[in-house]
Amino acid sequence: MSTLNNATTPAKSGGKPFLQINRIVKKFDDVLAVDEVSLDIQQGEIFALLGSSGCGKSTLLRMLAGFETPTSGQILLAGQDIVGLAPYERPINMMFQSYALFPHLTVWDNIAFGLHRDGMPKDQVAERVGQMLDLVQLKQYAKRKPHQLSGGQQQRVALARSLAKRPKLLLLDEPLGALDAKLRQRTQLELVDIIEQVGVTCVMVTHDQEEAMTMATRIGVMSEGKILQIGAPADIYETPNCLFVADFIGSVNIFKGTVEIDAPDHVTIASPECKHYVSHGITGTEGMAVSVAVRPEKMSIQKSLPADRERDSLAEVGYNIVQGVIDDLAYLGSLTTYHVKLDNHTVIKVTLTNAARHGEAQLTWGDQVYVWWCGSDVVVLTQ
Repeated sequence: MSTLNNATTPAKSGGKPFLQINRIVKKFDDVLAVDEVSLDIQQGEIFALLGSSGCGKSTLLRMLAGFETPTSGQILLAGQDIVGLAPYERPINMMFQSYALFPHLTVWDNIAFGLHRDGMPKDQVAERVGQMLDLVQLKQYAKRKPHQLSGGQQQRVALARSLAKRPKLLLLDEPLGALDAKLRQRTQLELVDIIEQVGVTCVMVTHDQEEAMTMATRIGVMSEGKILQIGAPADIYETPNCLFVADFIGSVNIFKGTVEIDAPDHVTIASPECKHYVSHGITGTEGMAVSVAVRPEKMSIQKSLPADRERDSLAEVGYNIVQGVIDDLAYLGSLTTYHVKLDNHTVIKVTLTNAARHGEAQLTWGDQVYVWWCGSDVVVLTQ
């Protein structure tokens, strides 16, 4: 289908991948945690492994760090196979969700700890720690202990310690999971800025979609030990390649249907809720069972029947429109999400931006409404 992406889409670069994961498998007894994952990451990328708990993303990260040994497969970093190397032999540092700072050491000593262990001369240690403190803007807190810092400051100390040894690869395990929501949003951009300043290649694991979309240059969505789709955040969101990815990333309305007309430039699909007009071709066949996915923010809603000029074209009149009752709504300040119950009891979600302080026609519980969408905003899925 035109909507499908290859699950192993390579990074967009002409050079050889900096990190190559080739058919990695990890079994714990009879449980297959990671199932033949292959992945190429370019130097300087921030790559996010996104998935729910138990999907295998943390196991994959631990194999990169050397804390777990693959059952089979190959991991190449800058052309070197690192599978047989111990964690301390790898040019890799890992930052944990808990930060794992030493509570009895100052900020300065926490950052310097790994450098001292490596036998770096004292004057070089002092210079490097100073550079790291400047990088994370914590020079004035150098003599404080971790408990005297805020969560965001502790997170930056942990990052500085991870970067102090100048690793070739930085691994982040749920890096912002310990922060509250508002601080997490602010810290996401700070973290990206710091990583980009240093130029280190980064692989992060998260179950937070917003975190992955904000921080990563590319995302790999995992489920049951496999990577289902790889792409830039916008590609993953706008053109999911399967039902799992469409449903996992953001919010989506799914309609089950059957292809009625399969033309080169458009498709029509019949579902119990309505007839769908898709203003592009697909690689399908008439009579084929498919799913139609439409994001809530792509939909329009109002009390009166929309005029033809508000639709994609005259060819779509009678398509991509349903009628129902507002069964529930959620006011979120900048957005309002309406839950509209259709005649067949299907509930769809429609999200509107609250651009005006007081809308001209306020919609509320129990209102009869029409919901419609453009054929260009429809994604057709077969799996």
